[in-house]
Amino acid sequence: MEMPSETAYPAHWEADVVLRDGGTARIRPMTPADAGRLVSFYEHVSDESKYYRFFAPYPRLSDKDVHRFTHHDYVDRVGLAMTVGGEIIATVRYDRVGADGRAASGAAADEAEVAFLVQDTHQGRGVASALLEHIAAVARERGIRRFAAEVLPQNGKMIKVFMDAGFTQRRSFEDGAVRLTLDLEPTERSLAVQRGREQRAEARSVQRLLAPGAVAVVGAGREVGGVGRSVLRNLLAGGYRGRMYAVNAAFPPGTTEIDGVPAARAVAELPGPVDLAVVAVPAERVPEVVTDCGEHGVQGLVVLSAGYAESGAEGRARQRDLVRRARTYGMRIIGPNAFGIVNTADGVRLNASLAPTPPARGRIGLFTQSGAIGIALLSGLHRRGAGLSSFISAGNRADVSGNDFLQYGFEDPDTDVVLMYLESIGNPRKFTRLARRTAAAKPVVVVKGARHSGSMPQGHAVPVTRIPDATVSALLRQAGVLRADTVTELVDAGLLLAGQPLPAGPRVAIVGNSESLGLLTYDACLTEGLRPLPPSDLTTSATAEDYRAGLAAALHDPECDAVVVTAIPRVGTESPTAGGALAAALREAAAASPAKPVAVVYVEIGGLAEALSAAAGTAPAPPRAPAGPSEAPGDAASHVAAGDRAPHAGPPPEPAPVPKEPRIPAYPAAERAARALSVAAEYARWRREAAEPGRVPEYDDIDAAAAGALVARVLAGPGAPQGTALADADCRALLGHYGIRVLGTRPAPDADEAVRAAREVGYPVALKTTAPHLRHRADLGGVRLGLGDEAQLRAAYRDLTAALGAPAELRPVVQAMAPRGVDTVVRATLDPAAGAVLSFGLAGAPSELLGDLGHRLIPTTDREAAELIRSIRTAPLLFGWRGADPVDTQALTELLLRVSRLVDDHPEIVSLTLDPVVVATGGLTVLDAHTRLAPPPALDDLGPRRLPEY
Repeated sequence: MEMPSETAYPAHWEADVVLRDGGTARIRPMTPADAGRLVSFYEHVSDESKYYRFFAPYPRLSDKDVHRFTHHDYVDRVGLAMTVGGEIIATVRYDRVGADGRAASGAAADEAEVAFLVQDTHQGRGVASALLEHIAAVARERGIRRFAAEVLPQNGKMIKVFMDAGFTQRRSFEDGAVRLTLDLEPTERSLAVQRGREQRAEARSVQRLLAPGAVAVVGAGREVGGVGRSVLRNLLAGGYRGRMYAVNAAFPPGTTEIDGVPAARAVAELPGPVDLAVVAVPAERVPEVVTDCGEHGVQGLVVLSAGYAESGAEGRARQRDLVRRARTYGMRIIGPNAFGIVNTADGVRLNASLAPTPPARGRIGLFTQSGAIGIALLSGLHRRGAGLSSFISAGNRADVSGNDFLQYGFEDPDTDVVLMYLESIGNPRKFTRLARRTAAAKPVVVVKGARHSGSMPQGHAVPVTRIPDATVSALLRQAGVLRADTVTELVDAGLLLAGQPLPAGPRVAIVGNSESLGLLTYDACLTEGLRPLPPSDLTTSATAEDYRAGLAAALHDPECDAVVVTAIPRVGTESPTAGGALAAALREAAAASPAKPVAVVYVEIGGLAEALSAAAGTAPAPPRAPAGPSEAPGDAASHVAAGDRAPHAGPPPEPAPVPKEPRIPAYPAAERAARALSVAAEYARWRREAAEPGRVPEYDDIDAAAAGALVARVLAGPGAPQGTALADADCRALLGHYGIRVLGTRPAPDADEAVRAAREVGYPVALKTTAPHLRHRADLGGVRLGLGDEAQLRAAYRDLTAALGAPAELRPVVQAMAPRGVDTVVRATLDPAAGAVLSFGLAGAPSELLGDLGHRLIPTTDREAAELIRSIRTAPLLFGWRGADPVDTQALTELLLRVSRLVDDHPEIVSLTLDPVVVATGGLTVLDAHTRLAPPPALDDLGPRRLPEY
């Protein structure tokens, strides 16, 4: 391929993006090899669009035009193409210009003229908006700060693209055209616009997978059994409302139907369009199926086939090819190695999975990366009478991920709770951002597998983050995500959150007919951090009416935030209707009382859990097709057509929302009910606090410019581009620019110098080593504190060097003693996946041995900094434990905020440690600080929208 000599082809500008309608497209730099594609593209653009682009009739491109539009230096002249199916559907280019408006080069020329052209059939899909994001990022990388564009007044669509981008802009009217100037520095509004578009596009991409108008099962065999045939029969049995097709290359010529479903040997032979293809063929045959689907206009794939990244290096290569091939045609993929998808909406009734019994309709959205765990979760929810709104088992999650499901769940009106089983989080920063927004509207509960193994399933080809699971957990809690330790806890919490209101606080009333079970429940609530009230014993002779009255009284009690009802069978009573009568009484009391959550702990009461979970007025389950081979093809065909859908009418009509009727969850153990209530109380507390997120305060004594100059000077030094630790003097100066003072030290290469240093700083003093291998090793005697006079200092110096080595190795220093207080540690680290993280804990064993550290994402608000201090288990030592005077946590909060601001302003600070920070009753002292600088890594969540590369 002929390439411009000025600059190598910038492969990192290539990106897959999701467009407004949920389809995907490829953005990449233009090259000379695009000449033919560019001519073909231009021929498919209307004369009107050409006129808008060139301000004059321009029916065809000349050879000179083609050369100019395909040859770039990727610095002063850049062109990007958007492609689908390998063909260009849109282009954007910029040309750097000087102050006189003519072509220019060099850093002094920081403005460029930009122009777009979008094929008419693809207008309205958000193509130009996506291209603008990417060309703006390219321009910033090349030192361009402004775009100028001239647009005809009639070209309202393009004017709107520029106006809606969120960049700071100026608008004027010159020579019959609208001239727009955009400052390319991202703004809060431009970032909000970008993320809003990303959310809508990714939600739509999942929505059209879950609500297809027509489904083809590719690999549906003629014989009963097999994966493809099972999915086809599950679609039939679930009452799918759209059109179905069966496809198998092995069908004998002339095959027209299977189980009453139209059949063909290839997707290309089907009589109508297809929205979703479920692929169940051997892995080696998948590429031809993907190409067949892409050529037929299929919108998405569910790939059940195995033999991909989970099988090793060859499978990983096959998986990468699968994703690239599908995205070439604008398709998104669930899988490979997936279990399938389910949508219970009445207008869809899609069971494109291997689950023979579709879940009931409900208000829980479920995402899992594991088919086996998906089976367990579906079974557990089914046994408990819980319904789902949607279900995705993503398998190797090569494309559609948990992030996409969060985008969908946030918008879906039929989903009240999002449950997720994750074995890997490819982009923790984006996940926490999406989870925070979703959690502000509905609970998100996550079980994270592979937490301690140090690895993840082979099939999940995601970037590896260096931050430990404890840090990830803290960041998820900050985002409002509720962590469950097991899939059982996930189901338990989901049932309570989906069926009951949130508690206003941690106070729990306990009402039941067993004093012993009540006491067990009391202890379980205490263990989970709740505040149980003394149990109310109704005695073993309690009737259903007694329970109704007891629950009503508890719910009306203003000192109660939630109620746990405990129940054991009445002695000598084995009535099969006992559970139903008790359930009716409890539901009656809950419906007529203040809205507070109710959970039931029961022992051997048959039918109680089922009766409690069956909300009154629930719609009947969807009709089931016969399950045996004797099914009549005609009946099946009539059943499929019952939805009265056109052969390809697009997504089904919006179904009526699922009625929100309270269902009281029942648990066979007190510990499980208490844990579920604790999760609900934690979420309710987070929701209250999230309503007032705090602020990032300003400090008048911060000199960001001076700090930036210091960072730039250090990184310009030899060897620094690979990263460098700041010298102590530079470290203190950098921190000083942000109002953080580090207590100075004086070198003490011998005892006499130590004495002179002590006289200058004033007794008492500390003598300590600064050798890297002895830093913070007080247990080795490398630190001697409270030396009150010369004699003590000289004696300490002799002991130190005798025990640990010569002064040249120890590098001892003398430092003034800080006021007594609690030793703490403050750290900030930059992870490419998670971003900048602020950490806090007590210095020494609590943080190093026990891992008692709290974490928050940077930038950190004043509320989050205060929470960070209180989040560690040893926090009571800061607040007056056992009668001690509380330390100055206000000063500590300010220090955390200053560190957060420093690292946020200067992403070149990849690590910063203040250890120890002695916090006294009045003020604090930073005794030691270490900083490492490096060119900042590219953060996955801060650039233009793009899908992950595989």
